[in-house]
Amino acid sequence: QVQVVESGGGLVQPGGSLRLSCAASGSIIDIHVMGWYRQAPGKQRELVATITSGDTTNYADSVKGRFTISRDNAKNAVALQMDSLKPEDTAVYYCSVNARVLFPFRIGDYWGQGTQVTVSS
Repeated sequence: QVQVVESGGGLVQPGGSLRLSCAASGSIIDIHVMGWYRQAPGKQRELVATITSGDTTNYADSVKGRFTISRDNAKNAVALQMDSLKPEDTAVYYCSVNARVLFPFRIGDYWGQGTQVTVSS
């Protein structure tokens, strides 16, 4: 089994910053893509940013230039630095990893439980 745990959410004023962290553990052989998604009330879950094992990144247009994704392959960890936050960034943020797992053998996506980010004055 794989466990994915996020941390770092909270309440921040517009223009402020937050850093989200996520770590995956379990019988992981390797992880290809790690990413962050978010879901606001009444909306579908959407991609925020992804990063491959080769450090290729992809960002949603709405966060380009404000958010930065990074990963530590040795720790199976990924982080999302969020700057210049806006009220429309308010959502539950989910970490996702696409991993190759040994027991039971599987290649698939694993998700964390989510962490709330609220941007409000």
